[in-house]
Amino acid sequence: MALHRLTSVTMGVPDVAETAAYYTDFGLTPDGEGWFTTRDAGRQLRIVRAPARRLIEVRIGVDDPDDLGAAASRLERLGIASDRAATSLTAYDTATGVRAVLDIAPRLTQQPVPATPYNGPGRSERTGARAPGVERTAPVRPRKLGHAVIGTTEFAATTAFFRDGLGFRASDYVKGVGAFLRCSTDHHNVLVLKAPVAFLHHTSWQVDDVDDVGRGATAMLEDHPERHVWGLGRHHAGSNFFWYLKDPAGNFSEYYSDMDCVVDDQLWTPEVLEGAKALFSWGPPPPPSFLHPEDLAALMTGSHSAGR
Repeated sequence: MALHRLTSVTMGVPDVAETAAYYTDFGLTPDGEGWFTTRDAGRQLRIVRAPARRLIEVRIGVDDPDDLGAAASRLERLGIASDRAATSLTAYDTATGVRAVLDIAPRLTQQPVPATPYNGPGRSERTGARAPGVERTAPVRPRKLGHAVIGTTEFAATTAFFRDGLGFRASDYVKGVGAFLRCSTDHHNVLVLKAPVAFLHHTSWQVDDVDDVGRGATAMLEDHPERHVWGLGRHHAGSNFFWYLKDPAGNFSEYYSDMDCVVDDQLWTPEVLEGAKALFSWGPPPPPSFLHPEDLAALMTGSHSAGR
């Protein structure tokens, strides 16, 4: 695949300082000019001021100028203009207003983390010691940005922009309302959702294992129980463990581990998911606010007012 990773996202929020404090608590490291870094992938989140919360930009890594040219040709066939520079290409999804930038960038190589030893029936990987997850005391710090979920009023058009224009691959679909798309070997790096207004549903951040999913969420909730949204659970699409929290602007953020990996496109068959299977394999049922965030009506009102 010419595309090789989701390098960063930029979100707009009304109160930058308040939202920045949340993502610092979440485990990202402030790096100046609104940027935050992860442990393995550098600057991956930027927070800027906007009248209402929204996803402003996604940046995607490619290998060389030929990849930029190929994307420009695909976008042109869709009737979408793009701006080509020496090492980047910029285009806008007209349905959501999201700016997508393809950058010539090095591929991310994560140093392997030793597998967590788990005991099971007839299998003792850990003897004479407590589980590592109960001995850890260091704060959880995400390894990398995994994906962003974008609500759109024009599901087919936004899906086509990312898949047929930029060059993402489809991993799975939620019948009529969702497209799990990848620009790396991760199961998905963008999820496009049919919605009554364009908005950022959530960003997702990789941690070492399910223990760190739980430890991270527990620490975030210790003094702020209002941050809880949904978890602990495991998805079917992507297979990952998850726990969702809410930032002060209303965006959800997810700790995840154990995401499906697609190395050979020929060996992966996308499914069309329906019902509960489209949401989770096990865990508590999702709250209504996860499916329909409480501020959507306000976002719709603001969007209509801005469009007048």
